[in-house]
Amino acid sequence: MRYGMAIDTKKCVGCADCVVACQTENSVPHGYARDWIAETVSGRYPYLELEIRSERCNHCDNTPCVRTCPTGASHVIEGGIVIVTPEECIGCGACIESCPYDARFTHPDGYATKCTFCDHRVKNGQDPACVSVCPTHCMYFGDLDDPNSEVAKIVARRKWKVLAPEAGTQPQIYYLV
Repeated sequence: MRYGMAIDTKKCVGCADCVVACQTENSVPHGYARDWIAETVSGRYPYLELEIRSERCNHCDNTPCVRTCPTGASHVIEGGIVIVTPEECIGCGACIESCPYDARFTHPDGYATKCTFCDHRVKNGQDPACVSVCPTHCMYFGDLDDPNSEVAKIVARRKWKVLAPEAGTQPQIYYLV
């Protein structure tokens, strides 16, 4: 089993419902975010294209954040979900610095934190909060190793990209283009 997410950049409208759902579901402190909306403009005037996408931890197969954590607080659980155990984190920031996606931050209580794919929901058979509230249904979540899962099917049939492929992290977030 290998959890992953596909986000359709043609359907995302940048409403930030995913951000608010995550903050609410995970009691993220005011002023912080485990996911965010990014906008990229490409092309040359007057032939410009705008891409809107929801970004977060990429739950990589090759995890620099886990390798650099001196205490083991950053680790991978079943399904390839990368999490941080707050009680084991010493707040050194090594994981924050090693993440090529800027997906981590220091919680006001002094530990590193990030998106967990709402592992507490996933364990109960639910989608992450961000996926469950998306009004355009542009986010797909599930087991990438199950060829019958919706996310595996859409990644197999659609053109996609990953962020920072040159980092070699093998991210599990796929942006459908």
